[in-house]
Amino acid sequence: MKRILITGSAGLIGSEAARFFAARGYHIVGIDNDMRATFFGPEASSKWNLHRLTKDLGPRYSHHDVDIRDADALESVVKAVAHEIKVVIHTAAQPSHDWAVRDMRTDFTVNANGTLNLLELTRSNFPDAPFIFTSTNKVYGDTPNRLPLIEQDKRWEIAPSHEYRDGIDETMSIDHTKHSLFGASKVAADILTQEYGRYFGMPTVCFRGGCLTGPNHSGTQLHGFLSYLMKCAMTNHPYTILGYQGKQVRDNIHSYDLVRMFEEFIEHPRPGAVYNAGGGRESNCSMLEAVEMCEHLTGRRMNLTYSTENRIGDHIWYISNLKKFKRDYPRWQHSYSVPDILAEIHQANKERWLCTKSPG
Repeated sequence: MKRILITGSAGLIGSEAARFFAARGYHIVGIDNDMRATFFGPEASSKWNLHRLTKDLGPRYSHHDVDIRDADALESVVKAVAHEIKVVIHTAAQPSHDWAVRDMRTDFTVNANGTLNLLELTRSNFPDAPFIFTSTNKVYGDTPNRLPLIEQDKRWEIAPSHEYRDGIDETMSIDHTKHSLFGASKVAADILTQEYGRYFGMPTVCFRGGCLTGPNHSGTQLHGFLSYLMKCAMTNHPYTILGYQGKQVRDNIHSYDLVRMFEEFIEHPRPGAVYNAGGGRESNCSMLEAVEMCEHLTGRRMNLTYSTENRIGDHIWYISNLKKFKRDYPRWQHSYSVPDILAEIHQANKERWLCTKSPG
């Protein structure tokens, strides 16, 4: 039997990966202790997704309620099946730079120490297994905010003559910038993953994600931009736009498209790889543009307020340049745009969200 170890297996990317690779003949060893509910409250719990996952995948999925900070517990999970594990997909994290400042120790130990535990687990037990780490564009800190941006009617845009006009690539420095504490913990994990690839020759990769999204997201106020926005649109719950006149731009990649990037790397791995992973020029929007799309899909105005205070370390404009990944893996292409993603989130969650009075 061939197995894939997936952390954060009940979350957005973990569950997408579990379904995707189970359909390709893998048995999924899932690790998830629903820390998302601890971080963001019960409305953000991923238990609903875990129940659906275990029901749909049946014996192809085995679940382990384990904290990735517990190295001994991780060893216990793989002890009997280590020889069958062919891939490690690490998606578990504390994912919010707003939350990180509330409890820096928890943020760092989950994101950095947890990743170190998994890298050591892999090196000790199945060092040839591709190790996939979901990093973040926050490793670049607020350097993108120093780019020459032009204000347009509904969005900020980069100067068309700039080298990053097609998006920010991996050459952007991660130094001399304000990362947020979350960004700092993810930088540590990102560098560790690279180093295990380069120092030990392990097939590791960091995917520096833009906004990762899809219908399986347990979106909440502090994390899950498109999912939470659509929840608020569908339930008439108040939504506050934070700063930049609502013209801040994000690229959004569907969880399925990101998992397809994982598949390409697994088939042709390399040590210490780093790729930006987002919607790129094919799938991006400003906050104002996303609001308009949500209002169009729901057929009513959103309950909006505006705050002039932006989040610390927040990007004004971020679009990923995917040329490096496409060069190395030319078969991969996007299959979803922002309108496609929002329509799917809306359709997939009608029954769950419209039965509630709040975005839980």
